[in-house]
Amino acid sequence: MIAPALPASRTHSGTMTSADESITAWALAARDGDCRAVEQFVRAVHRDVQRYVAYLCGDPQTVDDLAQDTFLRALTSLHRFEGRSSARAWLLTIARRAVIDSYRYTATRPRLSDVPDWQLAIELTQPCNVPGFDDGIALLDLLDTLPPQCREAFVLTQLLGLPYAEAAEVSDCPIGTVRSRVARARAALLNLLAAADEPATAAA
Repeated sequence: MIAPALPASRTHSGTMTSADESITAWALAARDGDCRAVEQFVRAVHRDVQRYVAYLCGDPQTVDDLAQDTFLRALTSLHRFEGRSSARAWLLTIARRAVIDSYRYTATRPRLSDVPDWQLAIELTQPCNVPGFDDGIALLDLLDTLPPQCREAFVLTQLLGLPYAEAAEVSDCPIGTVRSRVARARAALLNLLAAADEPATAAA
């Protein structure tokens, strides 16, 4: 997996962070024919695309294919990117469409997965014995219980760090809807964490 060249944005304002500004500048330079900028752009957002696709599709077998499809679509339509929004938001919008198209294709041509438990498959592909490993797996389990739209809003804003305005653009819904979905996701996660702590408290 290619690590991002710059840290993900953590602001929720409507303005781009310095990281997003750099990513957008690389995308614009790549659009104008700068081959090195293409490499920098892909490297900077590759991990975000994979994480977003993984949370949307829930199938570790298709994550790499969907990420590759996302970048193929993006690079072939880069000439239409004008920089009105951040390049990261633009790319995640393309990733979302790639996942939706994949669902539609699968619905018309169903196939059997050779991995009966996709969550177990994700766990087995994660690095063990590192700080936060158990917490990361627990978060995956909790996020899986959320409604898809709330999960997507939470992932975009809280895990990938997109501003609410850009998350709304990616999700194709009003910004108020994104805020509401994130609030519901937070409340649901807090309730789940509280419920999980109750048996431990009772046992103590």
